[in-house]
Amino acid sequence: MPLKPRQGVSRRQVLKGLGAASSLPLIGGLAPAFASGSDGRVVVIGGGFGGATAAKYLKRANPNLSVTLVEPAQTFYTCPFSNLFLGGLREMSKIAHGYDELRDRYGVEVIHTLAEDIDPDGHSVSLANGDTLHYDKLVLSPGIDIRWNALEGYDEAAAELVPHAWKAGPQTELLKRQIEGMDDGGTFVLVAPENPFRCPPGPYERASMVAHYLSQHKPSSKVLILDAKDNFSKQGLFTSGWQQLYGDSIEWVGLSGDGRVTRVDAENREVETEFGTVHRADVLNVVPPQKAGWIAERAGVTDDSGWVPVKPETFESQRVADIFVVGDATVAAPMPKSGFCANAQAKVAAAAIVAALRGDSAPEPYWSNTCYSLIGPEYGISVAGVYRVMDGAIAEVEGSGGLSPSDASPEIRQMEAEYAVGWYNAICQDTWGTEA
Repeated sequence: MPLKPRQGVSRRQVLKGLGAASSLPLIGGLAPAFASGSDGRVVVIGGGFGGATAAKYLKRANPNLSVTLVEPAQTFYTCPFSNLFLGGLREMSKIAHGYDELRDRYGVEVIHTLAEDIDPDGHSVSLANGDTLHYDKLVLSPGIDIRWNALEGYDEAAAELVPHAWKAGPQTELLKRQIEGMDDGGTFVLVAPENPFRCPPGPYERASMVAHYLSQHKPSSKVLILDAKDNFSKQGLFTSGWQQLYGDSIEWVGLSGDGRVTRVDAENREVETEFGTVHRADVLNVVPPQKAGWIAERAGVTDDSGWVPVKPETFESQRVADIFVVGDATVAAPMPKSGFCANAQAKVAAAAIVAALRGDSAPEPYWSNTCYSLIGPEYGISVAGVYRVMDGAIAEVEGSGGLSPSDASPEIRQMEAEYAVGWYNAICQDTWGTEA
């Protein structure tokens, strides 16, 4: 369904959207429902937006559930706002989140180790520390993995020279050091993938934030985007903003203009396109093809696409009973692969699990998505949508959302940049309970 431009954006509308997103799927199900005793065992794998939200909302809905969250990292760095780190607008510590509130306030058992294998028949998870967890219901929020070598020349070794930075953390810091070390007058080349991939507007916000940094520190430099597609999220808003803020410093080349990269030479920081054009970068950033996180494949829930088909009413796997999958790993279009959607999907899955363990039917779900992007420090844009199950599939509710208006005033753009910070703080508070 095409997105319709909104006629205006107000703080009330934004706050209303945030509030709806955090409460919709569990209306009527948040109060403690049981006085005592164990009402079931749920294991959650993955502590990002989807997994942390699922663990929290399972305990909110029924404190007597045994909920165990398995996440190797002590600290989770979000992909949302990692581009602001590249642009010099935010420190890494401001996109870092821990698990203390899930453990201390909600009673979630948090185990920092790797989930190595899943036995769906035995309802058990094998951990790298040698332990085995048994579950009645399992939630997977595995995020994405890179399809190494799907793009010729781009493997794990190449990523140490030419970072993807599509999982926030050391890769993001490596890319930042390379940008800071680039000479003035250099060219930053960003390779954008075909759909689907995590965070559809992400490459274009990244180009914006890098252009902002370069405009402040290396004003003779350029940004070149080589894209495997002809259309991308918020395209008109991005291109208009680029022209206003950065002039000709950002060049975008789409599929029909020979923008699809087919080979990467990481040592020489060169890429070759479909029709043989070779581009050399001073800093090269490749956002490669992706798939569901590897544990999803081990669980047997992925299909030939590498992603996870789910039942839209509950986000239970279509292939394996009692395993629920949320977030970027799923096939949930038209919902985008965003942190906000992962958060909303996790609430639906939590509500469905609590209902199933009670012997009840899952409540009727619906979801919302709000996504802000920054083109400059005081130039924000957004897209929003509401989704329901219609005719057995997820569909966007007609007239429910849309894009920022294309003719918005500078004041509106500045307000949306402010809203973006509020949006990020709210979704992180809802997920981990930590303030950014």
